[in-house]
Amino acid sequence: MKPEYEIQISHNTKRLGRIIGLICGLVLFLQIGCQEQARMTDNLVPEIKFEKMICDFGEIGPNTKKTGELKFTNVGEGLLEITKVGNCCGVVTRLDKMEYKPGESGALIVEWSSGAREMTFIRQMVLHSNDPNTPAVTLTVKAKVVLQIDWEPKRLNLFLDEENGGCSNITIRSLDNQPFSVTGFKSTGDCITVDYDPSVKATKYVLEPRVDTEKLQKSLKGRINISLDHPKGDVAIILYSVLPKYTVNPPLLIIFNAEPNKPIVRTISVLNNYKKDFEIESVSSKNNIVAMKLLEQKKISNGYQLDVEITPPADEGQPRFTDEFLLKIKGGESLSIKCNGYYSKRKTNLETE
Repeated sequence: MKPEYEIQISHNTKRLGRIIGLICGLVLFLQIGCQEQARMTDNLVPEIKFEKMICDFGEIGPNTKKTGELKFTNVGEGLLEITKVGNCCGVVTRLDKMEYKPGESGALIVEWSSGAREMTFIRQMVLHSNDPNTPAVTLTVKAKVVLQIDWEPKRLNLFLDEENGGCSNITIRSLDNQPFSVTGFKSTGDCITVDYDPSVKATKYVLEPRVDTEKLQKSLKGRINISLDHPKGDVAIILYSVLPKYTVNPPLLIIFNAEPNKPIVRTISVLNNYKKDFEIESVSSKNNIVAMKLLEQKKISNGYQLDVEITPPADEGQPRFTDEFLLKIKGGESLSIKCNGYYSKRKTNLETE
């Protein structure tokens, strides 16, 4: 017969074994449950859905700030994470947060400010998220800037031989019948000016420009900015161009496969656009890099055809050369012709062998 203490130890051992087995079973059950939960969670994916894909501000006035929103909802079963909203020129965007639970909604706030000119604005931006089916959503921002002023002409074609440059009057009017003032007038090179009174308000103005022909010859292309205080149109912009006295063809001489100190002949025509007689006094190199010589001068309709001899300089290890030629008209005016030359590629000794 076993002693009583041995029987007690045996019972305790069995009880301890059952407890350990129960604990191990519970741990295994919890582990399996966690794995199953993780597996189920892995299968839960987010899905982003926008109410609309376009933020359309419609017709707006100039210099106006507009704010809109593009609403969306996470219609999936997983956590939606927005990772990036791509840059969009002129548009500012913001989100309250970057993560959205299943069923949760949010909005992409869109801000844009219009400029002073009439235009149709359309831009696209891309929103990136962890939605596996639509990781990148393309959204559009659009607006139409409408002015409440109009003016004529939009462009001026001016001439050096006409009275006042052939410039017409400029008419500016309010489309919404709101009175406004002319507050400023600026032209390129100050070659065009007008009289105006900024204290006067009206719904229509007829401005009478004055053209300085001497200044106009130095600014053959430019613009006129007329400042206004109309709330929906604060500037009228008019582009202008002037028919020059002379046209040189070609305006740029390009010489390929040039050889140092080896003369070549090119033909240049010089025409007077106003059909006036003139004489060519001389032809020369402005920078004295390329030697230039007038070989022949032939009279043609409204101008001359010139045959000129051009002698490239020593290459001095350089692959190209540049210069500027001056055609001096009798009476003081000079015409410019750019010249770009490229030397022939020389064969090395290895290539020759």
